[in-house]
Amino acid sequence: MRRSKTLAKLRAGEPVRMCSLGHFNPAYVRHAAHHKYDCIWFDLEHRAMSEREVQAMLAFFHLFDIDCMLRAPTLEKTRLYRYFEDGAAGLMIPHVSTPERARELVQAVKFPPIGDRGLDGAGLDSDFFLRGGPDYPAEANRETFLVVQIETPQAVENADAIAAVDGVDVLFIGPADLSLRIDQLSAGDLTLDQAVDRVAAAAAKHGKNWGQPGFSAEHINQLWEKGARMVSHGGDFGAFMRMLENNSRELDELLGE
Repeated sequence: MRRSKTLAKLRAGEPVRMCSLGHFNPAYVRHAAHHKYDCIWFDLEHRAMSEREVQAMLAFFHLFDIDCMLRAPTLEKTRLYRYFEDGAAGLMIPHVSTPERARELVQAVKFPPIGDRGLDGAGLDSDFFLRGGPDYPAEANRETFLVVQIETPQAVENADAIAAVDGVDVLFIGPADLSLRIDQLSAGDLTLDQAVDRVAAAAAKHGKNWGQPGFSAEHINQLWEKGARMVSHGGDFGAFMRMLENNSRELDELLGE
């Protein structure tokens, strides 16, 4: 079974090089691998693709030996573990606010004795049964990871209990959703910085990793200093926005507009 570069980095205590992708773009996967990224956050929560398109993209991740952390658009048990069968290295689940939800997810995506994932062994993850066999469930548990997103004040309040759930590998803060809900729901009792510190402390207490998007070199360094090892930086959406903005500015200068 393919070894996860993300987990190798996390187990060594090293930062994961991660970027994001929200569109069907095999070339992006190739270039991210070429530029030494370990993992691509593949967003299907806010971007729509057919199941066949997702399967096709996951094949490119294997071809170019880079992890796919797929943010799932569903909580359906069989669909979640099919993403692993189709080749995802990790699953990110948005809006996990309680330990009960975290345990449900572990049950869905981990094989016994950790969870209750269904066994097939004929997917891309096991080289279509050529690398399956009796070690496959243990290898799948060892080389796949579950990321739960902390995006609500309730999730911050429950961060310690969520981090304590066996089978949860990473707590990942969603600063946009969390900031929105802090502003609307917390009545000034919580700030984003306080929330980050609470999640970092919970992860450290239970020997789990945590992360969030990084918005600048300075910000990324601050997150690393707080113990974050899974920080996303860069993505296709921001890249083409900046490219078009810069190119349009150059055309303005050439055209005198």
